[in-house]
Amino acid sequence: MALRQASDFAELAALIKQARLLDRRRGHYLVRIGVNLALYAATWVAFALLGDSWWQLVVAAALAVMTTQLAFIGHDAGHKQIFASKRWNEIAGHVHSGLTGVSYGWWVGKHNRHHANPNHEDEDPDVDITVLAFTRRQGEAKRGPLRWIASHQAVLFFPMLLLEGFALHSHSIRHSGRERYLMIANVVVYLAAVFWVLSPVQAIAFVVVHQGLWGFYMGCSFAPNHKGMPVLSAGHSLDFLRKQVLTSRNIRGGWFVDLLLGGLNYQIEHHLFPSMPRPHLRHAQVIVSKFCTERGISYAQCGLFRSYGYVLEHLHEVSAPLRKAAV
Repeated sequence: MALRQASDFAELAALIKQARLLDRRRGHYLVRIGVNLALYAATWVAFALLGDSWWQLVVAAALAVMTTQLAFIGHDAGHKQIFASKRWNEIAGHVHSGLTGVSYGWWVGKHNRHHANPNHEDEDPDVDITVLAFTRRQGEAKRGPLRWIASHQAVLFFPMLLLEGFALHSHSIRHSGRERYLMIANVVVYLAAVFWVLSPVQAIAFVVVHQGLWGFYMGCSFAPNHKGMPVLSAGHSLDFLRKQVLTSRNIRGGWFVDLLLGGLNYQIEHHLFPSMPRPHLRHAQVIVSKFCTERGISYAQCGLFRSYGYVLEHLHEVSAPLRKAAV
């Protein structure tokens, strides 16, 4: 049985390679990078030209969108999806991560651990979040204010995403080693520019809107992928194919959802083939879903808003014992 399961992924990989879906799409990425950087620069030009005005909050919202789109490119570079050369992928990753104020080295290390053991209670850093509980065991370990937050986590989940951007900057500075000084410089230059152009109150509002919406957008892009899917623990017997498929969820939608979520809506295909270029994921989805159906492997996909429903339902269910204990 184990040998047959192991051969399943080899067979699927052969189909993907035969369809040439692992080939680089350098031209596609160069155009996408160029457009993203042009729009990002245009947003900052608009900021400089508009000057001291409350209309800058609109600019802050636009900047949150573009910051997230740059982060998606950094994500793709971290998976070596863009160039055949490791060096050029790292250059692209460092540039885009630098512009968003996130440590590339810290994030790649953390994200690789997630890919190796997705939704694993002990091994996946994405289910080891201080203020959330994804299993009953995690909930029972909470104490003090963290226990109260975890007991109401379904209600607090989306509001807490507004803090995700600030958390990413904080983690990048604390855990980035030699990159720490670049991360600090990024924050200093950013704040200097904002407070130079805007009055103190408007500057604070600009930072809150930009960083809050960026964190919210990032969180809403990553949350549907695994949250609410089975959580694994030590001793599970799933092979690579089933471990990746059964813990991941795809989001249905057309080109707009592809753009909105940066290709993360094809989470199953991305986890099976992390180096696959983003524009090939939708083609791989046809092959992978058919392959899983033929072998009786559950293949999860739903609409975007329904995925958030699954996330909140899971968080509410896990935290139920904490609410009962507080009564």
